[in-house]
Amino acid sequence: MLATRYRAAFLDPDALRHSVPTYPWKSAPAGLATRRQLRAEGLRPGGQDIAAQVLWRGIGGVRTAYLYRVALALPKRTAPPAQLAAIGEALRARRTCSTCRTERTYYIPRKFGECLTCAGMES
Repeated sequence: MLATRYRAAFLDPDALRHSVPTYPWKSAPAGLATRRQLRAEGLRPGGQDIAAQVLWRGIGGVRTAYLYRVALALPKRTAPPAQLAAIGEALRARRTCSTCRTERTYYIPRKFGECLTCAGMES
């Protein structure tokens, strides 16, 4: 009986109690998806408004997941080659020691500002 009251508390498909249509956990109609579900399908919301929400009781109180229409979702954007190259250079700079100028397999700790060998942390 507790599960019935729980589901009824969050079931509001006509948005009478909440600002958008609301469904309990695992009860959303087909054609609606969360951001993570859209991303898994290679899509993004694409600027559309929230179509509905899912509410459930979780750690810290009531949790919310917003739902978007799959039919209005757009393909995920991909970074252009120049942007990917710039990101690669930035990550390479984070792996290069400022003291010995060696590129390491790990990111240089900001705490030391140099690789672990130069900082005397590695034997």
